[in-house]
Amino acid sequence: MLSKKTKYAIKALVVLGKNMDQPPMQISKIAEAERIPKKFLEQILLDLRNAGFLYSKKGAGGGYSLNRDPKEIFLVSVMRITDGPIAMVPCASLNFYHKCDECHQESTCGIRDVFVDVRDATLKILSETSIADIIKRETTLISV
Repeated sequence: MLSKKTKYAIKALVVLGKNMDQPPMQISKIAEAERIPKKFLEQILLDLRNAGFLYSKKGAGGGYSLNRDPKEIFLVSVMRITDGPIAMVPCASLNFYHKCDECHQESTCGIRDVFVDVRDATLKILSETSIADIIKRETTLISV
């Protein structure tokens, strides 16, 4: 299940992507527009800024803006920044691998084998879907 942290991060990036030609957005405006608790959003935006996705400006006229083109921000990266592993079991993770305590032999574990396939399918979609793609989908859905 997608965590609220990841969902809010994606929502904030979408709002910032839709407003790329505008001045930096204040946290309170993003929080209000997307119904995200402001304090929680502050931490999420800080994580995204530290990862290089956002630019922040302090003072009057300050706020956050995208530091990259929305076409270059892929969901897989956002999810790894906010939640860590993509795989549903630690023994199937590429970047956060951990052997399962109860597993006798990974090479013959049917559970691991299935969840490696799930991970691969998930990674394919998340690695090919950008913030720009979500903005485009929303635009299409609104016009239907």
